[in-house]
Amino acid sequence: MSSSPAGEAAVHRAFARREAAAQHLADTAGQVAAVCRDMAARFRRGGKLIVFGNGGSAADASHLAVEFMHPVMVGKPALPAVALGNDSATLSGIGAREGFAGVFEHQLRAFADSEDIALGISPDGRCRNVHRGLAAARQLGLLTVVLSGGLTEEAPAADHLLVVPATDPLAVKEMHMTTYHMLWELVQVFLEQYGTEPLA
Repeated sequence: MSSSPAGEAAVHRAFARREAAAQHLADTAGQVAAVCRDMAARFRRGGKLIVFGNGGSAADASHLAVEFMHPVMVGKPALPAVALGNDSATLSGIGAREGFAGVFEHQLRAFADSEDIALGISPDGRCRNVHRGLAAARQLGLLTVVLSGGLTEEAPAADHLLVVPATDPLAVKEMHMTTYHMLWELVQVFLEQYGTEPLA
């Protein structure tokens, strides 16, 4: 059974909405490689990955943490990672007492170490709790990474800023998913190249 012309046109429009975002990700290959190199160095020094975001980005944070903790490829080493949104009791307790804007900052200050990696995910760059969490992480000396969408100037400050220059939330989310899969894959490449033993 053949598809209708209207259906085919809708599919073409859907792909066209994503084309610029996908091309931008391909164009930032060197930047993505630099993020992975720096993340691998932190893991070699005994650091862990701490990931956070809101709503769908919280689910992405959980997905990313699992990729590092339980690699889908047999034979790849598990790397320590945690998603801050997974603990609903902690989130609701901090949110009720201190306000939701402080939920990630509070957790980072409680158990982050200076060799860790803080990775914040925000689809539009304007999530206050992601901004505050990354600001705290920078004060504590963590390596900071942001996956954001929209305007670069609205994204949180970080050591590495990976922005999808799009306002379509679906395009942003899909590029974030592709990016964090690449982060896991390329961190493993750097660890294979340089070894997983802690740096002296």
